[in-house]
Amino acid sequence: MSHILLTIENHIATLVLNQPRLRNPISDIEVVDEFVHVLAQLSQDDDIRCLIITGAGSAFSSGGNIKDMQNKEGMFAGQANDIRENYAKVIQRIPLALYQLDIPTIAAVNGPAVGAGCDLAMYCDMRIASTQATFAESFIKVGLIPGDGGAWILPKIAGYGRAAEMAFTGEAISAQQAYEWGMLNHIVEPEELINAATALAQRIVANPPQALKGTKQLLRASHQMPLDTLLQLSAAIQANLHQTEDHIEAVSALIERRAPKFTGK
Repeated sequence: MSHILLTIENHIATLVLNQPRLRNPISDIEVVDEFVHVLAQLSQDDDIRCLIITGAGSAFSSGGNIKDMQNKEGMFAGQANDIRENYAKVIQRIPLALYQLDIPTIAAVNGPAVGAGCDLAMYCDMRIASTQATFAESFIKVGLIPGDGGAWILPKIAGYGRAAEMAFTGEAISAQQAYEWGMLNHIVEPEELINAATALAQRIVANPPQALKGTKQLLRASHQMPLDTLLQLSAAIQANLHQTEDHIEAVSALIERRAPKFTGK
């Protein structure tokens, strides 16, 4: 059975973490290899304009494999230097792959998002959660720190104080609290989750794909760039977009009051 399921329809890719009996852990090398490989494939496919990530079964993702931690197996095997290298070779590849993906991403959080599973959702550009979802930056509960980049992304999403509360207590928060803290775009009933995520994706892919990629590039660059540098990058991207057929089509469609037809050129 594949650890990852992928479907593609109408420019939208849906990736499903597919180990429901284990609550979709993401610390096994096989899972990480599949996940990173799928994202690499999507980045090379100009027909894909948005990605939805969700989990099979009742959980979004349980993060690290607790049994492997207990048994010192998998990425948790070996001495300190071994484990340090394992983090770079395994779990840390997920946030890097997601952060570097140039198409918009939506986490459809169907249930508990725990530890690295919580951080996986945070590394997506947008998040829609079921009312049954919970979020826990729970590394402290097993005597660890966020080793997957959670300490970098969570304060940017929730703010430093709220990220600190989650990380220092390790306690889970509800979908409603996550929404109130600015961590979610929307909350929906469980049976509406995938439809809601797909509807948002459809609103996104209705726009020119090159402009979508350029917009994401700017949003991510804003995490680290000062304003003057970001403005320079904006001018460079904008200059190229002005030369595209999709820009001309978008302007023409607005003037002619018709629906545009974008080709990605």
